[in-house]
Amino acid sequence: MPGGTATTSLTVRNDSDIVEAYRLEVVGDCAAWTTVEPARVSLYPGTSETVTIRLAPPRSPQVRAGDVPLAVRVLPTEQPDAVRVPETTVHVEQFRELRAESAPKRRRGWLRGRYRIAVRNEGNAPVKVGFTPAQPGEELKFDFAPPTLKLEPGESAEVVLKVRAAGPVWFGAPVTWPFTVEVAETAEGGDGEDAAARAEHEAVRGPLEVEFVQIPIFPTWLLAVLAALLALLLAWFMLVRPAVRSTAKEAAAEAARNPAPAADAAGQTPVTGGGKQPGGAGAGPGAAKGNQPGAGGGGSGTGAGGGGGGLQSSATIDLQTGGGQSKTGSYTVPAGKVFGITDIVVANFQGDEGVVTINFGDRKITTIALETFRNQDYHWVTPISITESQTVTVQVTCAKPGTPATGRQAQECHEVLNVSGVLSDLR
Repeated sequence: MPGGTATTSLTVRNDSDIVEAYRLEVVGDCAAWTTVEPARVSLYPGTSETVTIRLAPPRSPQVRAGDVPLAVRVLPTEQPDAVRVPETTVHVEQFRELRAESAPKRRRGWLRGRYRIAVRNEGNAPVKVGFTPAQPGEELKFDFAPPTLKLEPGESAEVVLKVRAAGPVWFGAPVTWPFTVEVAETAEGGDGEDAAARAEHEAVRGPLEVEFVQIPIFPTWLLAVLAALLALLLAWFMLVRPAVRSTAKEAAAEAARNPAPAADAAGQTPVTGGGKQPGGAGAGPGAAKGNQPGAGGGGSGTGAGGGGGGLQSSATIDLQTGGGQSKTGSYTVPAGKVFGITDIVVANFQGDEGVVTINFGDRKITTIALETFRNQDYHWVTPISITESQTVTVQVTCAKPGTPATGRQAQECHEVLNVSGVLSDLR
């Protein structure tokens, strides 16, 4: 039986006319777990000695059940041509052992749950495995796909368990349904001895304990929110709506008491209370103010450091750098312009490793380790202005090119900087 020991004996006789030493070696499938004690004997002519062969097969799927040949090579030291290899047969008995686990052990859902049950045959004989669920109240229905497994020694496989509750839980707290799954070897006939062995090792070290947590369709907090909304709606009907209706009635009554003056033939409404001003209708002080320079919202604003109207603009710097090298890319502000920068986006889409440094003119804006980001953006409420002939520069020191979405490592680091803002004329 694997996990135990057994012994047999071998007698070696020296039939030669000289003193001979013999080395004994186990060969064949049993060699890994069989020893000879002693492994070397010396014999005078006409004498013999019996050695012990000890068999200790491990309790492992690698030691298959059944008949296994056992051979011992008896090698003379002085006359190696006289080697002998006596043989016999070892019967390795069957043992059955199954290991199973559920992933996950606890699942949440409104009505259904899905589990994976992994089973491994750790015995030394093929088995057919079945699954038996049990749930105290029978509120759950179970479905296994496939319903049975055939496993060779050391083989593993998975089945999918689908659990369905009898009906939904509409309100209240979640309901926990515990259940068990017994994983056992199915009986397929055989003699009485095999049936007894199967019964002894039938189940997996106790049934698997699993839970299905059924969550309500409408949780408790949603009921509280609905109650609060209903209370607010009732308060609006009782308090706010009568006040709005009363205000509307008062406005209608006031309009009836003071009707608006009718328009004249030219379609103009007469001005009352101030008299007619020189220059015709609408020429009073209030109308004149709207025509003063800089009044109202029609004038153009001036950006920081620039004059005249500005337009949204952007520039992109695309930089490719070899591993272990540094490279600099730049964008130069056109002559007669000032660039008010409000946004930048740095792209490291390959996942390169290294350092990137960004400068606006003579000001260093930031230095970032490439391996800490893939896409990074910065925004300023107050624009950062750089004037004509100044540059936006990005310097990349490539330590190691990354691996893009293709799955193959790039040959060079590849970074892209996009800078945007308002491009205005200088005064």
